[in-house]
Amino acid sequence: MKKIRLEIESLVYSQTQHGAYVLVLIEENGDRKLPIVIGAAEAQAIAIGQERMQPPRPLTHDLFINFASAFNITLQEVVISKLEEGIFYAELICENFANRIKIDSRTSDAVALAVRFKCPIYVNEEVLKIAGISTQEDKKEEYSLQNDSSKNDDFEDLLSKKSISELKKMLNDAVNQEKYELASKIRDEINSREK
Repeated sequence: MKKIRLEIESLVYSQTQHGAYVLVLIEENGDRKLPIVIGAAEAQAIAIGQERMQPPRPLTHDLFINFASAFNITLQEVVISKLEEGIFYAELICENFANRIKIDSRTSDAVALAVRFKCPIYVNEEVLKIAGISTQEDKKEEYSLQNDSSKNDDFEDLLSKKSISELKKMLNDAVNQEKYELASKIRDEINSREK
C-alpha cells in the first residue's frame, strides 16, 4: 500500500469538542491535510516534544525513548495505517540491529514519539483519501464564505443548508484561518441546532 509522508502543521484547541485538540498533519508534497482529534494530555505530549522541553523527570514518552535507547531500539517511522469507525490506527516501525518490528499504537502517542525520535510520519494513501481535506477545497470554501458572508441573509441561508458535520468542519477551518467573526456565526448555527 502506498504511503504518503506528513508533517505537523498545527495543534489547535477544538471549538466543537470540549477539552479536545485537533492535530493537523499536512501532506509533504501535496495539498491535503489530515485533521485528527486528540485529548488534552496527548496534545501536551506532542507540544512538549515539538518544543524540545526537558521536564525535571521523564514523562511517559521520554521514558519510552530512554527504554528504547537502553536496548538499542530505534523508531524508524510512524505509519497511520487505517481508519475504522472514526478511529485512526497507527504503527510504530522499530529496529533493533537486524530485526524490524511493527508495534500497534494510538495515533497521538505515535506522533508524540515521532517528534521525539525525529522520525518521519506516514499515512496510508487510502486513509488520506477517506479522511484528508484538500487545501484547494478549503480555498474554494473560504472564497464562498467570504462572498456569502457579505450578505448576512445569504450567509445564514448557506449555513442552514449544511449538515452539523459540515458546519463543524467549517468552524474548525474558520478558527484555523483566524476568521473569528465567521466562526461565531457558524458556532451559533451549530448551537441553535443542538438545543
